[in-house]
Amino acid sequence: MDVSIVVPLFNEDESLPELCSWIENVVNANQLSYEVWLVDDGSTDNSWEVVESIHRKNPHFKGIRFQRNYGKSAALNEGFKAAQGNVIITMDADMQDSPDEIPELRRMILEDGYDMVSGWKKKRYDNTLTKNLPSKLFNAVARRSSGIILHDFNCGLKAYKKKVVKSIEVFGEMHRYIPILAKWSGFRKIGEKVVEHRPRKYGVTKFGWQRFVNGFLDLGTIMFLGKFGKKPMQFFGLLGTVFFLIGFIASIYLIIGKFALPDFALTNRPSFYIALTTMIIGVQLFLTGFVAELVTRNSAERNTYLIEKKLQ
Repeated sequence: MDVSIVVPLFNEDESLPELCSWIENVVNANQLSYEVWLVDDGSTDNSWEVVESIHRKNPHFKGIRFQRNYGKSAALNEGFKAAQGNVIITMDADMQDSPDEIPELRRMILEDGYDMVSGWKKKRYDNTLTKNLPSKLFNAVARRSSGIILHDFNCGLKAYKKKVVKSIEVFGEMHRYIPILAKWSGFRKIGEKVVEHRPRKYGVTKFGWQRFVNGFLDLGTIMFLGKFGKKPMQFFGLLGTVFFLIGFIASIYLIIGKFALPDFALTNRPSFYIALTTMIIGVQLFLTGFVAELVTRNSAERNTYLIEKKLQ
C-alpha cells in the first residue's frame, strides 16, 4: 500500500465529508493505493455516524472510536498501530491542513530519503497573541533542547516512513514532540516542508493554555526518558551525591568550628540545618535512583531495543 493517512478528530462532523472527499480526489488523481484511518477521540457530536457513512461509501476510509476523550496523542498512537502503508501521513480534521500536500510529502519520504517530514505553516490565519506567542516560545525551547531545527513542531501535517511510527509510542501531549521521539529512536533524517495553512471553515479551535503547560511537562519527560530511561541511577545518583557532599562538607566545617571555638553556637545557626537538609535530600535522591533502577531492571521491556538490521 502506497500511503496511510491518519486523521485524529474530535467533534468534526461538519468538516469530515468535505475533507474525505478532498483526500479521495487527491489520491485517485495521483493513482495511489491508500487507506485513511479516522480516529474519533470520543466525539460528542455526530462525528462517528459520519465516519460510518463515509466507510459504507468507500471502504478505504476506516474508523476507530474511543469510548471517551483521551487526547490527540492517544488517537495518533492507535492510528499508527493500525496503519499499513509504506508512508504514513497525519493531518488534522478541521480543514486547516491541505490534502494537496500529500503527494509531495510522500515523494520527500520515498525519493529524498527522509525518515519523517514535518510541515511548517509559515503563513498562518490564526495570528492571535494567545496562540502564536506561546507557540513560538514552545518551538524555540524544543529546538534548543533537542537539536532538531524545525520551525513548527506542533504542525499536524507530517509524513513518516512506516518503520518510524512502528518504533515510537505517543501519549500525554507528546504528539507535538514526535520528531524528538523519532530522533531518540534513531531516525535522524528529519526534514521540513512549508505547507498551506487554511482558514478554519468549520467548528472551533480546541486550543487552550493547559495544552502548553502539559506540553512543556511532556518535553521534560521526553528529554529525561531519552537520556536516562534505561539508566536512571546515573541521573538521581549523581544529583544525590552532589547534594550529599555539599551538606556533608558544610557540616564538617561547622563541627570543626564548634571544636575550635567553645562558645560557637552550632544549633543556633541556620547553616547547620541547611546542611542537614541538603544531606537528607541527597540521600533521598540516591534512594530514588535505586528504586528507579529496581523498577527498570524488573520491567518487561528492560532489554528491549530497536534493532534495524540483524545478520544470522
